[in-house]
Amino acid sequence: MRIGVPKELKDQEYRVGLTPASVHALCDAGHDLLVEEGAGLGSGIPDDDYRAAGARIEPSTDRLFAESRMIVKVKEPIEQEWDRLQEGQILFTYLHLAPLPDLTDALLDRKVTAVAYETIADGEGNLPLLMPMSEIAGRMAVLVGSYYLQRGFGGRGTLLSGVPGVPPGDVVILGGGIVGLNAAKIALGMGARVAVLDTNHNRLRFLDNLFHGAVTTLTSNHHNLVAALRRADLLIGAVLIPGSSAPKIVIRKDLGEMKYRSVLVDVAVDQGGCVETTRPTTHSNPVFEVEGVLHYCVTNMPGSVPRTATFALNNVTLPYAMKLANKGLAGAVAEDAGLAQGVNTHQGRLTCAPVAQAQERELTELASVLG
Repeated sequence: MRIGVPKELKDQEYRVGLTPASVHALCDAGHDLLVEEGAGLGSGIPDDDYRAAGARIEPSTDRLFAESRMIVKVKEPIEQEWDRLQEGQILFTYLHLAPLPDLTDALLDRKVTAVAYETIADGEGNLPLLMPMSEIAGRMAVLVGSYYLQRGFGGRGTLLSGVPGVPPGDVVILGGGIVGLNAAKIALGMGARVAVLDTNHNRLRFLDNLFHGAVTTLTSNHHNLVAALRRADLLIGAVLIPGSSAPKIVIRKDLGEMKYRSVLVDVAVDQGGCVETTRPTTHSNPVFEVEGVLHYCVTNMPGSVPRTATFALNNVTLPYAMKLANKGLAGAVAEDAGLAQGVNTHQGRLTCAPVAQAQERELTELASVLG
């Protein structure tokens, strides 16, 4: 199979779909790799490393898309890339389609087979291709939150660690999954007081045991939420419903309970955000203020640490890319039911139930389209 790796075009997105090691493995398996000129530079990977791994360097983005049967990316195609997509082409990348009906239309109109990293599951119901970026985003959420808490960047001027004689800041995390766990780990390491809210009591027990009681665990209900918001210097949104839009846990009125110039980092923004006032932002223009609360809602947070993120991502994506390349879509999903869950669109049909529900569209079972 001819596989294309284009340069990412999303604002300050410096990750790349395949590393030289992944290219080498795919070439060894008999596949033809095209890597766009300069695609890896943002992650510190020069073109010569890809050449040495067996890839051909393609200077033309249009030619790369036109000649490739499978496109391996990191982020969803932006509008200027839509016309490059080919009917029957496999697009393997993060998509987060639930809040993006226009992109869904583009994939359906072009009859692209869109396989989304974030909805592929393993045998235990985990999301292995989402996990490493969730780990990075959770850790980054505390770092960027502490940065914007500085008065010069719009925050209330609180140092999360505190100092002798001055108490530490309060970090409140909505959701105790992978993002929440990693955010709690970094916040505790910085010396902050940390509270995690979740509806899953087994998860709260796990976090309580993991952190030996150092994290305050709270059942997520409106009473506990409002009380936590009043304490928060930094609020982190870490709620996930796989493939679907994130529920709005915090409504605009609730923000009025927060301290003036406190900071919100909504990691759930890729799925629409778990705060009513969330809207997508970019690394070039990352923050805005609503009700006196500074919002950081960048949709590709790990893109700012691309070297770590690219290699972490390839550790988990390569086995699936190899299955798709070796066996084609039908053979790959027949062998791996979890991979089948990653197929969001195929032959002009929407095949992902959470996306169909979020966008109120007709769902087609993938098996019926594959025959």
